[in-house]
Amino acid sequence: MHENRTVAPQALEVRGVTKSFPQPDGSGRATVLADVSLAVSRSAFVAIVGPSGSGKSTLLHCTAGLEVPDSGQILIAGTDITRLSRAHRAEHRREHVGVIFQEYNLIGSLTVRDNILLPSRLRGQRLSSSDADEALAHIGLAHRAGHRPHQLSGGEQQRVAIARVLVSKPSVVFADEPTGALDVSASSTVLRWLRAIPADGSSVVMVTHDPQAAAIADQVLVMGSGQIKTSLPGGDSERIAEAILATQQGPAC
Repeated sequence: MHENRTVAPQALEVRGVTKSFPQPDGSGRATVLADVSLAVSRSAFVAIVGPSGSGKSTLLHCTAGLEVPDSGQILIAGTDITRLSRAHRAEHRREHVGVIFQEYNLIGSLTVRDNILLPSRLRGQRLSSSDADEALAHIGLAHRAGHRPHQLSGGEQQRVAIARVLVSKPSVVFADEPTGALDVSASSTVLRWLRAIPADGSSVVMVTHDPQAAAIADQVLVMGSGQIKTSLPGGDSERIAEAILATQQGPAC
């Protein structure tokens, strides 16, 4: 007798996604993503790298539901967000997606604790101050809960942005150049906390230009000319850097 087993969906699936934008001179459209497919399993850490203009940031914006592709499918926690209305896509994103940007996007007039709770309160999620304090303790900033963002270093502000995501327990955390504005020491700290996120059940998809940052991932996808050119295991920053250089013969998008 065979057992009926329900296979859990991947955290993220991208199937044949294309995306183009109008040319500045009105002469047509420039293809930025060309038939891109990938899969990210639950509790995985995937880094996306590539030279400037390779399409990596556009891919992140599409997969996070911030941009709509021209064609293809994007499934987050089993739901194809390309088939949802704008309102339903935003609702699904609020429930399943967390985004960490290079700019920390903290509100200067609010305390660190209130910055962490604000997105959840805006979507009607009932979280308490203790939930925010627990998230801050998780990233080593419990003592900063009552401070304003301007009283924190850049690295501490980015860690607050991570705590703001963690408190909502998303299916996928998208990080767009999360260490781009930080010095080496602060970058190392932020990457360490990002690396810890999958242990709590969320997957991480990080776009970065830095091979050393990408090396902390389980898998590294190297993009060039709007396509994924190769996939590498994490761990070897020199090999990642060489793979990025090898894509630079293609036309910029």
